[in-house]
Amino acid sequence: MVGGVVDSPPVTGTGRPSRPTAADLAAARQLTIPDVIAPGLRVLFSGINPGLYSAATGYHFARPGNRFWPALHQSGFTPRQFRPDEQEQLLGLGLGITNIVDRATARADELTTRELRDGGAALLAKAGRLRPRWLAIVGVTAYRTAFGEPGASVGPQELTATSTRLWVLPNPSGLNAHWTAQTLAAEFARLREAAGQPQAH
Repeated sequence: MVGGVVDSPPVTGTGRPSRPTAADLAAARQLTIPDVIAPGLRVLFSGINPGLYSAATGYHFARPGNRFWPALHQSGFTPRQFRPDEQEQLLGLGLGITNIVDRATARADELTTRELRDGGAALLAKAGRLRPRWLAIVGVTAYRTAFGEPGASVGPQELTATSTRLWVLPNPSGLNAHWTAQTLAAEFARLREAAGQPQAH
């Protein structure tokens, strides 16, 4: 770790990151993960904050069982299911990833309301600079708190960041049993169509 940002994780003989140990996960608290960003993206996805597994590996949505990467593929955003360590390839498709709050926690509910509010303001400022077509927040409960919109639901929002429109997606965590893999992918597909992103092949 350098300056609170995770170094490149160790890799296995296959070239893929090795599974974090319990010690790795314990050491991952308070780490951050670099954004996958560029100006003018079609969609900038924003997680709530990194989980310990993601922070330990250095990759977004890395925990096994998280359905972000399958939903991206099944909705037509990516031509195949990317691994978390392939996240930089999203930029070539006009996609990126960031978070509302940078610091890693075991659970999102460890974040304070103040952290979410401050993170929401910083995220809107980031979107204002980068000007993606859509900023997609994954997690309606976190969105409601971060942006002071207690009645918000999944889908497009009235709130904007300069020219960037906002969309709320369901939380892709495997713990979110309200959404199946199929309904999650269908909601991602609604966003893809709104963003004018052709289905990847």
